[in-house]
Amino acid sequence: MIDFFKDNPIIKKVDKKKIKIVSTIFLFIVIIIVIITLYMSNLQIREWMDLHILQKEIERNDATIIDFNSDANVEICAYDKYIGILSKNKFEIYNNSGKAENNIDIPINNVLFSNSNRFLGIAENGGQKLFLISGQSLLWENKIEGNITKISVNKNGYMAVVISDTSYKTIISLYNPNGKELFKIYLSSTRVADISISNDNKYLALAEIDTTSSVIKSNVKIISVENAQTDTDNSISYIHNADVGKLLINIKYQDKNKLLCMYDDSIDMITGEDNNEIIKYSDRKVSFASIEINNAIAIIEEKSSGLFTADSEITFINTDNYKESVYTTSDVTKEIYSCNDTLAVNLGSELHFVNKNGWLIKKYIAGQEISRIVLSESLAGIVYRDKIEIVNL
Repeated sequence: MIDFFKDNPIIKKVDKKKIKIVSTIFLFIVIIIVIITLYMSNLQIREWMDLHILQKEIERNDATIIDFNSDANVEICAYDKYIGILSKNKFEIYNNSGKAENNIDIPINNVLFSNSNRFLGIAENGGQKLFLISGQSLLWENKIEGNITKISVNKNGYMAVVISDTSYKTIISLYNPNGKELFKIYLSSTRVADISISNDNKYLALAEIDTTSSVIKSNVKIISVENAQTDTDNSISYIHNADVGKLLINIKYQDKNKLLCMYDDSIDMITGEDNNEIIKYSDRKVSFASIEINNAIAIIEEKSSGLFTADSEITFINTDNYKESVYTTSDVTKEIYSCNDTLAVNLGSELHFVNKNGWLIKKYIAGQEISRIVLSESLAGIVYRDKIEIVNL
């Protein structure tokens, strides 16, 4: 019997090496959870980690620089992962490292830009010329009748163009990514404040303003792209007439065909044939607002923090579930820019790039007044008198 237990031990030796490995992994997970919790809940710790560990802060002259001739008439834009500089009828394309990649003949001076995803629309403001660029390549160009006042490009390369100074008050043309004109919409008495193409290319929305009467009348008109190609007279799928006196400023399609409408006193959302007010400015002291964020809106409110000081509280509202995320700065906002998931907040001598979840992406310290930036999905260009500093996001 004794020999049996010696040959078949019931109690095995403890594997100390395995316990040590498991304990180390467990301790590592606990430390990570604690760090994330502190980062999310403590503003001072978050600012310290952003600066010293995550290196989210960039100072002027530490960024990549593109020099340009300040004496020439220069137009600058950002799109996709590129910076574009139009000067003397040449459009120079630079990558996010500041290297010149290509140049395209664009024989215009007064310019309109519209960027989405990898596409960039360029038009002659008050003129007749149109161009569509994807990446480093010119996809198509065209010349129209009338004068171009606005363009809008969606993420698939469809371009809507607003034309004036014809026999009609306004004409809207829609082009596919190959440059084929799909249809024209003619408006006899209203002007168009803004246009937007849905992400699935099925709808074109018009923000119309009627200024013929003594009071402002705004409406949103949604056109079926499919129906408009065969019968423009019967292509309207929905019209929303705003309350008299409400001024419609701009509109923007988001995913699931949600159409955001920014008025002078509120932001509404049209889904199907339902119009819902998301926020009314009189309920919150809104100084800036944006509907250009993917599936969200952003509002900026100034909150007093002292006798002569104020903070900027930036609130992102998810347009699917109305959940709010907040980012706070200790300065007053001078200007905002938005593209894709990013909001750029100009605080005078600083730029804060914040995502729609309320987290800081990058902070740019200029040390002087920032007057202009250009922004795309993946980078920003801070424009000075004779140079551009690139911040990769």
